[in-house]
Formats: sequence, structure tokens, C-alpha cells
Amino acid sequence: MLVATHSGPFHADDVMAWALIRTFYDANAKLIRTRDADKIDAADIVVDVGGIFDRKTLRFDHHQGTYAGDRSSAGMVLDWLEFEGKVSGALAHRLREGAMTYLDDVDTGRVAPKPDVLCFPRIVAALNQPADTAEEFDVAFVGAGALAAAWLNGVVAEQEKVDRAKVGVLAEMQRAEAAGSNLMVFEQYLRWKEPYYANGGAEHITQFALFPGTDDSWRIIAIPPKLGDFGQKRSLPEAWCGLLNEELSEVIGVPGARFCHKNGFIAVFDTREGALTSMSKWNLLTAPAS
Repeated sequence: MLVATHSGPFHADDVMAWALIRTFYDANAKLIRTRDADKIDAADIVVDVGGIFDRKTLRFDHHQGTYAGDRSSAGMVLDWLEFEGKVSGALAHRLREGAMTYLDDVDTGRVAPKPDVLCFPRIVAALNQPADTAEEFDVAFVGAGALAAAWLNGVVAEQEKVDRAKVGVLAEMQRAEAAGSNLMVFEQYLRWKEPYYANGGAEHITQFALFPGTDDSWRIIAIPPKLGDFGQKRSLPEAWCGLLNEELSEVIGVPGARFCHKNGFIAVFDTREGALTSMSKWNLLTAPAS
């Protein structure tokens, strides 16, 4: 499969469109960067050049006056991939929310990148700078496409983790509610926050979550009132906050405490049992009576 885009300097949308095609449609797709109309017509997929937007013939250019939508070539390609079932609705939403809508807005002039914020359009603009010749721009474009593909692969992995976590999170929410417990316990770390809040977590009985860290520790997290909030439904005890190691263990009355953040949103323990015992000793396993 041959993908055509324009030669010379490039932008975030044509780079991302190319990365989307290679990541989700054809990993072996070949690239031609040209302004030659005959070569463009001969390509299987055309992005950001050619003056045509037609999903049926795989032409994705937004520059012609007849196009009245709000997509750049990247947004057009993502819409097509979702329509074809190559990208799930959940993943497409995550991609748009994470960068694609912003990328479309920047490329179509609705938003200007902030000079003090490192974003993909500004990164791509910088990657153009070492190039002077057509050949140098082609090489730089391929490098930019690899960067975009790395981001896409990371978002795919993120979505897969959220999808895998959903079953376990829902089961633990149901268990805690049935037991009248204030605590969700995960025997391995899960991307629990998104499925938790998507399924009524803000109003759920639980106020804490316990799970293992990557350093053989166990961590108590005070659950925020909503996704992305820096507050807590209920903070860890003020007497724990800001303490370390032996001092924290002495205050709690349980050995093996390592750390409690000064804002009371996380505490770290050597073992699962130490964390649970600490919560029980300080009456954290059930919500206080209202």
C-alpha cells in the first residue's frame, strides 16, 4: 500500500495521519512525499494534499474550499479508521481527548499553540528546522512519524490496561459495597480510576484503595472525589501526614510503615498486612457515620 503526502516542510497533521495509517491499518505501508499530481493520483491513500476529501477513495485533504468540517488530515484519518473498525470507539475517544482534537484545532487555525507549552505541533515544527533540502525534509518526516507512532502505541497500551482493569474494578466495587467496606483491595496494580468513576465511583461507599507498588511495597490511596481531582473523599489521618519510617510506624502503632504524604493522599507500607492492620487500628475500613 502506498501513502502519499506533500513534500517539503511538514506539520503535525500529516505526520500523525501517516502514523495512524501505519499503526492501525497497514504496518508495511510505503510513503511517498510529492507534489506531482500523477504520483498522488496513483497512491492508494492520500493525506493532506490533492484537494479531495473522500473516505471511499481514501483521500484525506482538508484544504479545499468545499470542505466545511473541522478536521485536519489526521482527524479525517482517525474518523475513517474508527468507521472501518480499526480503532475502537473508546480508543478513538482517548486519542481525540489526548491530542487529536487539539491537533485538528491547531492545524485548522482555531487554536494557536502556546509558546511555553511543549505540544506535538510545536515538537513537529522544531523537527523541521534542521532540514533544508527535500531529501532532508523526507528524512525528518520519517523521524517525526516514528515519534507519533510511539505516542499512539502508548495510548493503545493505556486503553488496553483500562479495558483489562474494568472487570476487576467493578468486581471489587461490588464486593466492597456488599461488605460495607470503605476499602478496595487490588492484588496487582490496575488502572482503576477511569472504570471506577465511569461506574459511579464518585458516589461509591469506598474512600480508600490498597494495591502493590513496583518496589515490593503496598500503598493506601485516599480516593479523590472525582477523576482528576487533587482532593480526597477522606484523607488519611492527620497524625500520619509527613512522617517517615520508624517515626510513622511508632505513631501508627504498626511496624513497616514507610511514608505518608503531607497532604494525606498516600501512605506506603512494607506489606499488605501492615497496611490493612494500620487501617483497622485507625478505624479507616468503614466510613464514619454521617
